[in-house]
Amino acid sequence: MLDRLEKIQQKYLKISDELTRTSDPESLKKLYKERSQLTPLYEKIEEYTKLIQDVKDAEELLKTEKDGEMRSMYEDEKKAGSEKIESLAKELEIMLLPPDPNSGKNILVEIRAGTGGEEAGLFVADLFRMYTKYADKRGIKYEIIDTSPTGIGGFKEIVFALEDERSYDLFKFEAGTHRVQRIPATESGGRIHTSAVTVAVLPEAEETEVEVNESDLRVDVYRSSGAGGQHVNTTDSAVRITHIPSGIVVACQDEKSQHKNKAKALRILRARILEKQVEEKKVASDALKKQMVGSGDRSERIRTYNFPQGRCTDHRIGFTSHNLSGIMEGDLDDLIGALTEEDRIQRLANAQTV
Repeated sequence: MLDRLEKIQQKYLKISDELTRTSDPESLKKLYKERSQLTPLYEKIEEYTKLIQDVKDAEELLKTEKDGEMRSMYEDEKKAGSEKIESLAKELEIMLLPPDPNSGKNILVEIRAGTGGEEAGLFVADLFRMYTKYADKRGIKYEIIDTSPTGIGGFKEIVFALEDERSYDLFKFEAGTHRVQRIPATESGGRIHTSAVTVAVLPEAEETEVEVNESDLRVDVYRSSGAGGQHVNTTDSAVRITHIPSGIVVACQDEKSQHKNKAKALRILRARILEKQVEEKKVASDALKKQMVGSGDRSERIRTYNFPQGRCTDHRIGFTSHNLSGIMEGDLDDLIGALTEEDRIQRLANAQTV
């Protein structure tokens, strides 16, 4: 492992050197991103290699030291250093796992109402609030891309962007079906209903990753509609784009400007094309699926929010929290932390069996 660690150290120092000699903005942006991603690993390697040297130094001193008190001190240093080296080696094994190719990307999150009628639409709004509160706590900027509101404060669908290099790593396990059990605001008889909402987490595609030719697009414009279907604009500002080769259709109507709606629709389109490409690769690679806590498929039921019992359960890892009220206020650190840790364990186990 030491040879590999040395190569990483050399790579980090080479990037740092290139940063001092580069003035091109695009190159600087790329280099800073690379160094930022390597910094935690580089610092851990520095700590690890220093400890190895410290233990070697203690062993050399023990060979010549005659004084009993000094020998005892060197023995303690050697023992403590060796234990720390073992602990750091395990941490480095995890950090050396191949990174997720989407790590560091901005994302689009799509939340759609499933079974449950109006109540499902209300829970779409609740999940959107939960996620954006968590984003606020983490200092992550978000932007609403498109909405399809219902008449009672919910959404048939809402799409929003999270713009931060931490976005994908923090939200990637949210993809799937979220089930809610509660007495709906629309229920007069006080009966508990079960509804479902689906979440998709789409890494934003760089233009260089997904090439979209204008000749492959059919663009339709129409008037924006609000809740209940009423027209909210008197001009044809809403945009629907069909990507003919893939059959993917996206629409955007939140902006009053047709130009802005088209730009937002293209962001969604690129992300969905990238998602389709990734899904095709997943189907061809069973090993990749085994490494993941969840497949990212909308159809996979991942979590239940049980309001009468104040309980939230993630079915993939058997995680249960009785702090449902806090979770709905964006206190997601424990839940996301447990999912991230389980994913690391699975990936490490998989890497050791390859």
